Amino acid sequence: MKASIESKIAQRIPSLDLRRNYARIEKEIKEAIDGVLASQAFILGPEVEAFEEEAAMYLEVPHAVGCSSGSDALLLALMALGVGEGDEVITTPYSFFATAGCIARLGARPVFVDVDPRTYNVDVEEALERVSPRTKAFIPVHLFGQMVPLEAAIPRLRERGVALVEDAAQAFGSWRRSGGEYFRAGAAGDFGCFSFYPTKNLSCYGDGGMVTCKKSDAASKLRRLRFHGADHAYLHEEMGLNSRLDSIQAAVLRVKLRHLEEWNEERRLVADRYGMLLAEKGLLEVVRPPEVLEGNCHIFHQYTVRVSGRNELQRFLAERDIETKIYYPLPLHLQPCFKYLGYGEGDFPEAEALSKDSLALPIFPELTVDEQERVVDAIAAFYALKRQKE
Repeated sequence: MKASIESKIAQRIPSLDLRRNYARIEKEIKEAIDGVLASQAFILGPEVEAFEEEAAMYLEVPHAVGCSSGSDALLLALMALGVGEGDEVITTPYSFFATAGCIARLGARPVFVDVDPRTYNVDVEEALERVSPRTKAFIPVHLFGQMVPLEAAIPRLRERGVALVEDAAQAFGSWRRSGGEYFRAGAAGDFGCFSFYPTKNLSCYGDGGMVTCKKSDAASKLRRLRFHGADHAYLHEEMGLNSRLDSIQAAVLRVKLRHLEEWNEERRLVADRYGMLLAEKGLLEVVRPPEVLEGNCHIFHQYTVRVSGRNELQRFLAERDIETKIYYPLPLHLQPCFKYLGYGEGDFPEAEALSKDSLALPIFPELTVDEQERVVDAIAAFYALKRQKE
C-alpha cells in the first residue's frame, strides 16, 4: 500500500513544487539559518541590512526596505505618500486582493481600469485618462512576471503630481527595455512593492516583503513606518505598523537571491517549451499562451493561458493528477466588499473574460520535459474528446 501511495505522489504534477527547489539549496539554507540562530538576532539586524543592500544592488535602486509582507509593502508605500480619505488611487481589477485592499484600508477610493487582453496587465492609456484632481497614485501590477510598459506614462504622471507605486509582487527580476531606456520591475516608479511569499520567484519560508524607492527621505519614512512610526525606541513621530522583516527570512532570501537569475531563466525555458508543445499539438486555436511584449523579459511567475471550457478542462486535468490554478476567479470590482464603489458586471469586460477563461499551468524551474509533455498531451486529449462529443 505504501509503495502505491508513493508511486501516485511521484506521478502527480503539482502547479509548484517547493521541495524540489529546497533540495537544490538545502546545505546553503541550513548554514544561513544556523548563522542567525548563532547570532540570536532575529528581528531586523545585520541579515536584514545585508539583504536590503544586496536587493537594492540587484534591482539598481538606491534604497530597499524590508517589511513583513507584500501586502504591507503596498500599505507602507501609500502611507509614505500620505494617501487617505478623499484620495483616489487608480489600479487594475485583475489582481490579488491586496492591490486594492491597501487603498481602501487607508480610506482612499480604488479606481479601477480594464486590462490588456494580451498581457493581462492594466491598460496604461486608460489609466491615464482616469486621472482626476483627487488622484494621489497609480498602482500598476506587473502580473504573472511581465512588466507593464510604463515608460510613456512616467513623465505624464509626474506632470500631474501622481505618484507611481509599482506592485511588483510577482515580478522580482523582470525588466523592460524600450527606446534605449532600461527599467527593472519595482525600480521605475516612486515606490516598488515586493512579496516574498513562498510561492514567489524570490521567496522566503514564511511571509516577507520589501519596498524600494529612490529618495533618502522616503526610505527613512518607510523604515520609521514599519516600526510603529519610531526612529528610536519609544519615540514615535507618527502612526506606523509593526511590519519588520525577520532575520531568518532575510537569510533565506540572501541565499535564494544568488540563484534567482538561473531559476528565472529556467522558468523562461519552461514557458518556451510550453509554447512549442502547444503548437506541435495544434492547440493554439483553443489554448492562447500569454503574449510577451517586445522589449520585455517575462520571468513567468505563472504560465497563464486562455482556454475554452476552462472549468471542464481543469477538472479533466485534476482527474489525471495534474494541478492547475485559477488566477483570479472573481475580479476585484465584483468582490462583495467593494460593492460600495458602485461597479457592476460588464464594467471591465476584459478582466471579467480573463476570470472566466484563464488557467495557470504548472510552472517552476524544476518542472521536467516529461511532465510538460504529459500536461500538454492531457490538454490535447481533452479537446479531442470535446470535438468527438460535438
